[in-house]
Amino acid sequence: MRKSGPPKGLIAYLVLELLEERPRYGYEILKEIKDISGGHWEPSYGSVYPILYKFEEKEWAERIEREDEPDRKYFELTDDGRTELEERREESAEKGRDFADVILGFFHVYAAFSTDDRFEIPERENEWLFDEEFSRWVVEQVVRHHEHYFDTEFERIDDTPAEFYARHGIDREE
Repeated sequence: MRKSGPPKGLIAYLVLELLEERPRYGYEILKEIKDISGGHWEPSYGSVYPILYKFEEKEWAERIEREDEPDRKYFELTDDGRTELEERREESAEKGRDFADVILGFFHVYAAFSTDDRFEIPERENEWLFDEEFSRWVVEQVVRHHEHYFDTEFERIDDTPAEFYARHGIDREE
């Protein structure tokens, strides 16, 4: 069970991956992360720029000058940064549960707002609603993204959570 927001180190990992592709500036990184998330999440300037400066301080990235854009602060990954990226890739392999907990946790809260009488969230015209139709839309989008990214037709899994965890050797008590 996650205690808060996105998995720790997610933004730093994404910044390293994006810098490995090519030198980038902060705003470009923010927009790329927004694109990767399908437009649903964009970290703040206050999270990306300190990461870039920290990477520069640790010599994982260095600032480069571009004649065509002299006012932008571009950062390029260094050899030490590539080493750090390899370590972070290994760490990221262990974060699947954190991601699943965030996704499932927020969906459960969304559904609770839709169905639990303790919550009295007013309906607003031309806004997302906490109701069954909008909940189905969220699930539909997840299915569509699954089919797009995995190039397959979605098939339901009949396992209960306990059966699924057992089949995959996952200890749910951690």
